[in-house]
Amino acid sequence: MKTKPILCPQRLRHVPRQFSWIDQRLVRDRHIKGRTPQSLALYLFLCTVADAQGMSYYSDTTAGGTLGFGSVELRAARSELVASRLIAYDSPFYQVLSLDPVVAATTRPPEPREGEERSIGEILRSMMEAK
Repeated sequence: MKTKPILCPQRLRHVPRQFSWIDQRLVRDRHIKGRTPQSLALYLFLCTVADAQGMSYYSDTTAGGTLGFGSVELRAARSELVASRLIAYDSPFYQVLSLDPVVAATTRPPEPREGEERSIGEILRSMMEAK
C-alpha cells in the first residue's frame, strides 16, 4: 500500500467536537452521479448541520439564504435529493439518510483504487467474474 505524504502537518484534520460527516460511499457507490451542483451543495449543507441521526431543521429562507438559492432553486435541489433517496423531508425537518447500496444488474461495483485493500472474497469474486 502506498504511503501518502502529509502535505501540511500544521493543518491536519481532527474529528471535531460536534458531529458532522460525509460518507465516502457517496462517491464510491456513485450516489452523486448525475446530481446537479445545487443538490450537492444542499446535501453538503445538510450533512454539515445534521445531528448524529442525520436530522436538522432549517427554514427555506435560512437554508436558501445560506446557499444563495432562491425558493425555486432550493425546492428543485431538495426534490432531487428526495427522489434519489439521499434525504427525507417533512417541512421543516430534513433527514440525511443512510446510503443504500446501489444495486443494478448491469453494473459492477467500482474497482478498488491502486493500493486499496480488498478482502479475499472480493478478489475471488472478481476472478470468477473474469472467466
